[in-house]
Amino acid sequence: MSAEDLEKYETEMELTLYKEYRDIVAQFSYVVETERRFYLANSVDVAPRNADGEVYFEVRMSDAWVWDMYRPARFVKNVRVVTFKDVNIEELDTPDLRLPDDDQFPG
Repeated sequence: MSAEDLEKYETEMELTLYKEYRDIVAQFSYVVETERRFYLANSVDVAPRNADGEVYFEVRMSDAWVWDMYRPARFVKNVRVVTFKDVNIEELDTPDLRLPDDDQFPG
């Protein structure tokens, strides 16, 4: 496989991953970014820890999706991440309930 073929393959995989993300993001409550991965999750708990004077973070997520094009299964029931780096957690907006237009109700 040439370098060009590999680059084309990785570009196609990244696009497929983005489309999957776009289709499922509304099913999750949080976006979690660590130095190694990007996650969507419905439950997140971050606990600072201290070992020998070094502070690190233990991040636990449940009902998660992992942004990783090399994983065969991106949906994960439980995830535990231990990191000495920053962790960014954002709560996603939940769209308000939308009702159909009046002309779409039978009657």
